[in-house]
Amino acid sequence: MIRILFICHGNICRSPAAEIVLREMCRAAGISAEVSSAATTDEEIGNGIYPPMRRALAGAGYPLPEHHARRTIRDDYRLYDRIIGMDEENMDDLLRVYRGNPEGKLSLLMSWAGEAGEVSDPWYTRDFSGALADIERGCRGIVRFLSGHAGEA
Repeated sequence: MIRILFICHGNICRSPAAEIVLREMCRAAGISAEVSSAATTDEEIGNGIYPPMRRALAGAGYPLPEHHARRTIRDDYRLYDRIIGMDEENMDDLLRVYRGNPEGKLSLLMSWAGEAGEVSDPWYTRDFSGALADIERGCRGIVRFLSGHAGEA
């Protein structure tokens, strides 16, 4: 089973949305995956999904499990097969927390969709539906990869 960790700044918008989306897509495709999410900062630790993102997820038909924001720790690099950030700032933070990327586990979500760029932070853009659409495209790319590489990390 592959273990995937999504990362964003506060773990209340993009990364928990990606966790929910990928978990549902894997379930529908019959793919065994452990999916989680975390923050690069401690600003929102313990908080749930930000209400506008909850509304975007609910409006798109996704379940809304209980969520408590947490910060990523160095040991996460060992525990997860893939660690997927939302933007370049996240990636810079991850390289610092994990002290590099020796196993090549880090990537940006949009790269899984074959796209350059980032998932814009809806905390600032206020475009929660747009961020969710980006997340869905990236997660579809992950599912395509996992479907073609069953059993691989």
